[in-house]
Amino acid sequence: MKYLNLYLPLVGFAVFTGATFHLAKYTVDYFSPASAAAWRFGIAAIVMGIVLIFKEGMKKVDLQKNSIPYLLLGIIGIFGFNTLFFVGLKYTSPVNGALIMGLNPLLTSLFARVILKESITKRQMAGIILAFIGVLFVLTQGSFDTIRNLSFSIGDIIIMGGNICWALYGVLGRRFIKGATSLASTTYSMIFGAVCLMIFSLFTPNPVPLTDIPFQAWGSIIFMAIFTSVLGYLWWNKGIKTIGANKTSLFFNLVPVVAMIISFAAGSPVAFSQIIGAVFVIFGVLIASGMIAVPKEGIITSK
Repeated sequence: MKYLNLYLPLVGFAVFTGATFHLAKYTVDYFSPASAAAWRFGIAAIVMGIVLIFKEGMKKVDLQKNSIPYLLLGIIGIFGFNTLFFVGLKYTSPVNGALIMGLNPLLTSLFARVILKESITKRQMAGIILAFIGVLFVLTQGSFDTIRNLSFSIGDIIIMGGNICWALYGVLGRRFIKGATSLASTTYSMIFGAVCLMIFSLFTPNPVPLTDIPFQAWGSIIFMAIFTSVLGYLWWNKGIKTIGANKTSLFFNLVPVVAMIISFAAGSPVAFSQIIGAVFVIFGVLIASGMIAVPKEGIITSK
């Protein structure tokens, strides 16, 4: 029950985020990436604001005390991550982008070590490495030719910037926000980030007029706003606050596994090597999160 309450929401985050890759691919036929993100987080910010008002109330003292951290997190975790990720995908392949994002647990652990002084256990490092190997198998279908022929471009650098933004989002929130709940932190940072995205979207017109966008595309935006942005960000921030950035970040590696499962359900074939990769990812997450017992471990520290 302890693990269910702690980790099930993070699995939900991975499920919704994995679904978002497919939904986003559909919506960019009708929205520009900036416009899609602006609508998604604009709707999410409104929903979060309403929930906060009725559940906790907007506390002026909290906003005054944490206004700068909220603004910083909004710029980094909402505006920065989404903008850099979508722009980067215009100049590189989805495989490169997903592999780079697969480094997020390692980046998060390093930032947590430097900024939060959190120790990295051998078990966590083993889980990170195992999960990344699994991600590699899932995305390349076990083809060494795919790995050998990977080339890196300006798009990869941009996506790495987005990856750094996402890693910093969780670590800096835990470092600088004082006396605020996960709901309040998520709401205020999302409001600031949504405003930035709305301003940016004014300079990137949609491929088609808003009046010609079908209901299905709007439905995809609403799904991403409610489930991926509202619930996903809430669960992610709560996970970081409860179990730390190191363990929480591991669940990001479940995202490509979920995306693979959804593709299979939609009729796309799945290679045996991808199934093996998914098993690696799952075991990596289970080991690093502590749900699977391992022999006595040490701690990786820095002086």
